[in-house]
Amino acid sequence: MSQTVETPEDPILRASQSFGITPEQYMLPARGEIRMVDPSGRLLAPEEQGTGPGHEYPLPAPDVLLGAYEKLVVGRRVNDQNSALVRQGRMAVYPSSHGQEACQVAAALCLEEGDWLFPTYRDTVAVMTKGVDPMQVMAIFRGEWHSGYDPHEHHVGIQSTPLTTQLLHAVGVAHAAKLRGEDTVVLAMCGDGATSEGDFHEALNFAAVFKLPVVFFVQNNGYAISVPLSQQSAAPSLAHKAVGYGMAGERVDGNDLVALLATLRRAVDLARSESEPLLVEAHTYRMQAHTNADDATRYRDDAEVQEWIAKDPVTRMRAYLGAEGVLDDAAEQRIAAAAEDVATALRDGMNADVEIDPLELFRHVYTEQTPQLAEQEQFLAAELAREETGQ
Repeated sequence: MSQTVETPEDPILRASQSFGITPEQYMLPARGEIRMVDPSGRLLAPEEQGTGPGHEYPLPAPDVLLGAYEKLVVGRRVNDQNSALVRQGRMAVYPSSHGQEACQVAAALCLEEGDWLFPTYRDTVAVMTKGVDPMQVMAIFRGEWHSGYDPHEHHVGIQSTPLTTQLLHAVGVAHAAKLRGEDTVVLAMCGDGATSEGDFHEALNFAAVFKLPVVFFVQNNGYAISVPLSQQSAAPSLAHKAVGYGMAGERVDGNDLVALLATLRRAVDLARSESEPLLVEAHTYRMQAHTNADDATRYRDDAEVQEWIAKDPVTRMRAYLGAEGVLDDAAEQRIAAAAEDVATALRDGMNADVEIDPLELFRHVYTEQTPQLAEQEQFLAAELAREETGQ
């Protein structure tokens, strides 16, 4: 006589059983940092990938990897173009993600059309990869008063400089989607410095208590501006913080696009199927300064930067795809040309003068304009009129 086995109500127990491991093994990160391709571009054998029971990841399909590589090359070209535009005075500020592009490409590509992405100010490549026009993405760094794109159209939160607030917004969207019965996953990005903020605790705790489908994606680039990770956290890894909130954590090589795609895809799938948050930490590095206003030589030396240049995600992925026969010279030229087209369009758009309407300052502050703002608008309008007439 057959015996029916009931499905556990606890999503962590249910997920761990599906992988044939204990809940403790499921919640804790794998014994090593997940890596599938080494810095030279060599595909690692399963026993070299830093995994363990329940932490095995299938290799993404070749066409997925080639498409991701193209986004990676475009992202690198845009990062470098924007750094040039800042020096030319066409952008007010730019927080470059040169060196972190693999994290951002994978974050966007692991999501379905209806899923939401909440980026940081440094995640322009992720926003572009999610489908937002580069000129719209860069509007905020040009000094526009608006975000440049419609968050609801693209399901992408607004990039902003306040640290960690986007995690609370992400949890709010996930909670609302769950209450409406929507099949939505939210991926919330942050840096290692954000894990020291109170908003980080509040977001993770709320998501875990209310069992919300949020993937918290921490890009650990080693520094909170100039403060090294050793002065931010004493935890074995930032991924280990997850277990304190009752969620699973994983750590992955943030310069290995193959491992990132595999790890984040499974995290999103688990968040969707179990309606349960997860935390993924990616160990990466920003090659350039925090922003154009920062002098990185004051807190890190050239030897450290050179060590990470050898782990560059672009050259690693190019070497791997070339060795696998997925990327040939013709494809490489096509991808480089496509990246240059994006950079050219961005450069031309940023070099075009913008028609400024000073009265626009007053139009979108309140739904119903206050008497004080109305008075100020009328005063400015009169001043502008006098300038036009020369009176």
